[in-house]
Amino acid sequence: MTLEATHRAIDAVWRIESAKIIAVVARMVRDVGVAEELAQDVLVTALEQWPQKGVPDKPGAWLTAAAKNRALDHLRRVQLLAAKHEEIGRDLEIHGEAFEPAFDAALEDDIGDDLLRLVFTACHPILAPEARVALTLRLLGGLTTDEIARAFLLPEATVAQRIVRAKRSLAAAQVPFEVPRAAELPERLASVLAVIYLVFNEGYAATGGGDWMRPALCDEALRLGRILAELMQQEPEVHGLVALMELQASRARARIGAKGQPVLLLEQNRARWDHLLIGRGLTALARAERLNGALGPYALQAAIAACHARAGTAHQTDWPRIAALYDVLAQLQPSPVVALNRAVAIGMAYGPAAGLELADALSHEPLLKGYHLLPAVRADLLLKMGRRVEAQAEFERAASLTRNVRERALLQERARGCDAS
Repeated sequence: MTLEATHRAIDAVWRIESAKIIAVVARMVRDVGVAEELAQDVLVTALEQWPQKGVPDKPGAWLTAAAKNRALDHLRRVQLLAAKHEEIGRDLEIHGEAFEPAFDAALEDDIGDDLLRLVFTACHPILAPEARVALTLRLLGGLTTDEIARAFLLPEATVAQRIVRAKRSLAAAQVPFEVPRAAELPERLASVLAVIYLVFNEGYAATGGGDWMRPALCDEALRLGRILAELMQQEPEVHGLVALMELQASRARARIGAKGQPVLLLEQNRARWDHLLIGRGLTALARAERLNGALGPYALQAAIAACHARAGTAHQTDWPRIAALYDVLAQLQPSPVVALNRAVAIGMAYGPAAGLELADALSHEPLLKGYHLLPAVRADLLLKMGRRVEAQAEFERAASLTRNVRERALLQERARGCDAS
């Protein structure tokens, strides 16, 4: 195997196995920052040794075993150099010569538990949302700091600082490496799901830059969601989120034109939708429905996406059902953005005038100030009502507010189209 091929193999193995390795080590050392450093040391060792000795038959197991040994060495140093001997002995129920055998036995816990602990630690509420995102992609997604920075169009130094500060904050607060207790689980799980969906949304509709989508972020969010769904099989909203992401991701190929331009939902070639992902999404939605008759916010959004997925053409879309689902979502999780989406659905189901009345009611909503989709929605509704001059002004205003180059071009094109007789 050539040096380049070996490095590609190491990169592929690391992307797949890194989260598990860091999770195992974090349980041992109780510090995600130290765990990542030890795991990175093992990666460096692999990069040094594998080109000469060859890639092991079970590379993931090799990396995990090496990382465990590094963690054990680290804990021995801690035991000898710091006043933590009693704490370590108490945590692992070990004494004297029994240290190593008991420690080895402690390493055999279910890896799923370790991954859950890592998920909840990386998404801990003491961290700012942007720090949770960066740390999650670093620890669970296996992305480098540079990859995260490029994905979010941020300076690498900014992302690196967020990750370092996040790990320091977790260490300083002595955040336990554990799955939250039952009473704390709903709030903490909501944080985890929000982080995963934020990553997906940034990939699905990039807030800035020259690309309409960033598929790598969608892929990472889907991978994390699928892992979480297997680890928390009895949590309906986990399946609801996975269903939503699967169904939205199914449209990815149809959302971008030949020249990279955005293609709006009603104009997409539905033959290009990924029916395998649609099937996975509908299955995940059915799991959420079986677990909880009253759908949560993510499952409700998935049910809305399912209406689009089941429609053979745009004209066959069941807009009254979508509007009804938005009614429920607006009651369950009221927000200006949900209200704006509801206005779109009402406009499609019952006419543009009804939708415009709801959109106009949001014009003074502080949270939508500077949100480009409010004037974009108003423009579309005005255009359908034949009020072309007003629609053109709104499309131009929306174009001035978006930071995405592709979206700006689309909105400007729609504004110019309002001039046509």
